[in-house]
Formats: sequence, structure tokens, C-alpha cells
Amino acid sequence: MNEEELTLVKRTFMWGVVVAAVALAVFFIAQAFAVPASAADPAAKGGPAGHKFVGVATCGMCHKSEATGNQLKVWQESKHAKAFATLGTKEAKAIAEKAGVKGDPQKEPQCVKCHVTAFGVDASMLGEKFKMEDGVQCEACHGPGADYKAIKTMKDKKAAIDAGLVIPDEKTCRTCHNEQAPTFKGFDFKERLSKIVHKRPAKKEAPAK
Repeated sequence: MNEEELTLVKRTFMWGVVVAAVALAVFFIAQAFAVPASAADPAAKGGPAGHKFVGVATCGMCHKSEATGNQLKVWQESKHAKAFATLGTKEAKAIAEKAGVKGDPQKEPQCVKCHVTAFGVDASMLGEKFKMEDGVQCEACHGPGADYKAIKTMKDKKAAIDAGLVIPDEKTCRTCHNEQAPTFKGFDFKERLSKIVHKRPAKKEAPAK
């Protein structure tokens, strides 16, 4: 190989390195600014088609009885229910500004994505009673409920899961409760879960005759 050919090979190699470096830089920048879909939002990440979000107003119709655990009340008294409203406070605006967020926190994707349900989902996937302003609703953790909300389906756990029901775990919570949040100070899954436990009470056995 003569000197001219050697020079050409070196230039080709260097250009290859430059292109690879640029490609990697673009990839990492894209990852850094990407808006992750909730682990509990199948529709948001291209999951099973047809599973629409119905909203807490619909879920609450069957989950507000004390006899069945009144899950609606537990949610209403939680910070999840106030998640979107919180972004409108002076404190939230100050935190957002400190984190480099420009504009209204209630409109900026990096804030809204974890303070509402079904963020980024097409409007056609939202039911008539669904309101983004209701914050982190039931379906943010349990998945879009249009196809499993029927009582008959809910009584069959496997059928409900097949219809879109999500059984949330720590990974589900950490989709938003993580180091990306400007106010993150660690996340104790068991401790946080204890504050929003909303299980259906076990049926009492009838007294023996």
C-alpha cells in the first residue's frame, strides 16, 4: 500500500469515528429528553389496541362503598388526586424554574408526564368522563379500564388482566418516583404503599348455625 492509499484509509477511518460519535451523541440526547410512557399505560406505549381510559369518575361508580373498601375515598384523600393541581402552586413553579423548566408546569411535558394519567395518549383513547385534571387516577397504576370495568370481568382476575388490568408493583411506581423528579428524596415502596392501601375487605364468614 502506497502513501496515498494509506492516507485515504486513515481519512476514511477518521470519518467513520466521527459519524459514530455523532450518532451516539444524538442517541443519548434523545434518551435524556424522551418522555417515558407509564408502565401502567399500555396505550401510551403502543400496547393492546382498544383499551381506552375511562377516568376516575367511572371507576368510582363501583368503588365507593365502605363495604367494598371505598377505594374512591382513599384516592380522593391521597396526593395522587391532587397531582395536577399541585403543579399550579407557587411552590411547584419555583421548583420547576430551579430545575430549568421554562413555562407553566401544568403545560410542560417534563412536569405533566407524572402528574396526570394517560399522558401523551391520543384523544380517541379517552372516554367521555375522563379528565386530565383529575391527576394520577386509578388507571395510571391499573391500566386503561374500558375493557375490564364490567363487573363480570372484574370478578375474573385472569379475564380482567387479559382485558388490560395491570397489577401494579414497585417497578410501576418507580416509573415516576425516581431520580428524574426534582424533589426526589428516595422511595420506600412499602412505606408509600401503606398510605394508599385500598384492598377490598375479605368477606366475613357467616356464623355457624
